[in-house]
Amino acid sequence: MQGEWAGETVGPDVWETCRELIPAGSVFAFLAEHRERLLPASMFADMYPSANGRPSLPPQVLAVAVVLQSLYGTSDVETVLELRCDLRWKAACGLGLHDTAFDPSLLTYFRRRLQRSSDQGRVFTRVREVVAATGILRGKRRRALDSTVFDDAVATQDTVTQLISAIRRVIREVPGAGEIAAQYLGAHDYTDAGKPRIAWDDEQARAALVDALVTDAVNLLGRLPEQELGERAANAVGLLALVAGQDVEPAEDSDGRDGRWRITRGTARDRTVSTVDPEARHIHKNRTRHQEGFKGHVAIEPETGLFTEVALRRGSGPENHEAKVAEDLLAEETEPVQVLGDSAYGTADLREHLEQASHDQVLKPPPLRPAVPGGFTSDDFSIDTENSQVTCPAGHIVTLGKPLKGEFRQAQFKKLCTGCPLRERCATSKTGRVLQVHPQHQRLADARRQAADPAWKDTYRRWRPPVERGIAWLTAQGNRRLRYLGTLKNDTWLRNRAAALNLRRLVNLGLEPANGT
Repeated sequence: MQGEWAGETVGPDVWETCRELIPAGSVFAFLAEHRERLLPASMFADMYPSANGRPSLPPQVLAVAVVLQSLYGTSDVETVLELRCDLRWKAACGLGLHDTAFDPSLLTYFRRRLQRSSDQGRVFTRVREVVAATGILRGKRRRALDSTVFDDAVATQDTVTQLISAIRRVIREVPGAGEIAAQYLGAHDYTDAGKPRIAWDDEQARAALVDALVTDAVNLLGRLPEQELGERAANAVGLLALVAGQDVEPAEDSDGRDGRWRITRGTARDRTVSTVDPEARHIHKNRTRHQEGFKGHVAIEPETGLFTEVALRRGSGPENHEAKVAEDLLAEETEPVQVLGDSAYGTADLREHLEQASHDQVLKPPPLRPAVPGGFTSDDFSIDTENSQVTCPAGHIVTLGKPLKGEFRQAQFKKLCTGCPLRERCATSKTGRVLQVHPQHQRLADARRQAADPAWKDTYRRWRPPVERGIAWLTAQGNRRLRYLGTLKNDTWLRNRAAALNLRRLVNLGLEPANGT
């Protein structure tokens, strides 16, 4: 059941007796004075539905502690230490001078209740209501979008480590798996916490180990008895099936016999990088930089630097692409806004979505990559999609084909390229140029023409870069690396951090109560 605040402190009230020691105009002072109005107990009532059980610590105290923890990037133990020793933290949470705070595990329990509630982002939502009440965003109709990669809280595992870890989990979680492992698995002693003892610089030895581990995984999965599995056991079986297949492929030995396994050439799409956090992904932020973790997405009002919406998603998959998540970031905008974003947001689908919502677009179009460096791009061709005709820079006209896989249409010049004086600037293929035409070619072409306008460039250069400041605030003080496992926990953390940063920004801008608001 939800605990109630008795209003009594252990020792003198810090805010009443030491007010002059708390920095004026700080988040600590604001929370000390307006904590009950900002985060009332009623706001958390649905998180404590049971009428039985031991009363908990008042949730508004824990909520303030989580806000400060998110703002300063402290661990649970460090947070409790601050609450015991720092007058600012005591004043903000309403603790007395002699109050020893609480056990760090209560922060874990509070976050868990928050994550499993109907609205895990309620603190961010509450601060957003304060932002709306101040009127600071009134008339400011720009929203800059961006994303950044957050490193996961675990180490990236190689194929061998993932296979061993996944097999151990099945043995531990699935009834009867231990007996099967003892009888049929022989690639490794899965009770041994270390790695297999092989010559790791010997390529043949590594290949033989991978083959044996995958064989063990297949044997274990194939011999598990038919039974009703709980959530943990089912997840363990599914994870083993995933890691046993994502990095390997069938191979033949020197005698031409199959039934063996080898490391596959290339990287599996949406590859799991760790069995400790199966939701973390290998993310390419650009062509040269990659990380393992999750992607954080933000929408910011560029003049004030306030976050209007945030979201954390897995780093791969079409549903987690920047342009797709942008629809969620702008879902609460009830009036048309000017949306600014880099080329990741310049897709035709997002442009169509923004047009339907009457939003103004200042989105950098994806760059065109010519077949020949410095040569012709699709914009140098005259493409008439209505009449299904394409004219190349040399004046050759061909018919635009019907949609193929992926709904792209092709214009095949091939034989017309033979002897063409412009071929060296157009095609590298021996058979000639084949032009791929996007199903929404005209919308993208219009966007590229718009982006060439000097007025468009001035708007983009002025209002798009401030979003980088917000990203820097999010990742400052070691917050680039996440502390929790899984998308849900880290999404809750990101929303709490954005709420704390918004509150600090409001206080720095001079947030004060007036006329009862």
